[in-house]
Amino acid sequence: MRVNATSPLRRRRRSAWLLALAALGLVALTACERAPLLVQAGTRAPAFTLPRLAGGTAEFPAGFRGRVVAIRFWADWCPYCRAEMQALEPVYGRYRERGVVLLAVNVMQPREQVEAFVRELGLTADVLLDGEGRTTRAYGVMGLPVTVFVDGAGIVRARIVGESTPETFVEVVESLLGPRAAAPPAGVTPQR
Repeated sequence: MRVNATSPLRRRRRSAWLLALAALGLVALTACERAPLLVQAGTRAPAFTLPRLAGGTAEFPAGFRGRVVAIRFWADWCPYCRAEMQALEPVYGRYRERGVVLLAVNVMQPREQVEAFVRELGLTADVLLDGEGRTTRAYGVMGLPVTVFVDGAGIVRARIVGESTPETFVEVVESLLGPRAAAPPAGVTPQR
């Protein structure tokens, strides 16, 4: 059977090939150091300092104390990231007014490529560049997308592995904005 360059079969094969390369890249990312520990609910979110796409740096958690933060790990080659980011953009717009922060951490892509993607989608999140993958490894990210929700005390409260729906995002954020959202779990003392 002969397959032309634009056939659906060819596109599926190309997509499968790209997904395999992406998976291999993430394996290589984590193989360079000891196996990452999974950041779980109830644990302190790892600190990091990353360059912002818009300029300057973001220091987490120091620059975001007292605020609910969603940390999204993504890349433009991720087949689910584009649709998810487009679907979550208006939801984030509503919650940004209530003090929620979305840190969109790009995983190991060139600045120019990230700029083009962000511009194309009209994203308003604070885009950070994890050029060497250190923060991605610190959060135990093994595939994309991943979203980690952190409360105002710097404690991880939820983790979504894979594509998030607007409904799930709203449910998690609403639970964190509630009256007990900033309280750490029993036995955990917030660092000040």
